[in-house]
Amino acid sequence: MDSETLLALVLLSPILLTQSILLFIDAKKKGAYAWFWGLWGLIQLPCPSIFYYFIIIRSYRKKMKL
Repeated sequence: MDSETLLALVLLSPILLTQSILLFIDAKKKGAYAWFWGLWGLIQLPCPSIFYYFIIIRSYRKKMKL
């Protein structure tokens, strides 16, 4: 493994882990498939966060307004 790949892994790992934890905790509060969002948050960046906002958070806010 070359140094560039290792550097990328070292820099991206904490970001992906943080994203995953935050998605899991928030999805658990909202009752929205917490394990799915947590695992997807570990795999890639930033798509899970963007989809989570549009699918879960916006619909949750609409429910709260009613």
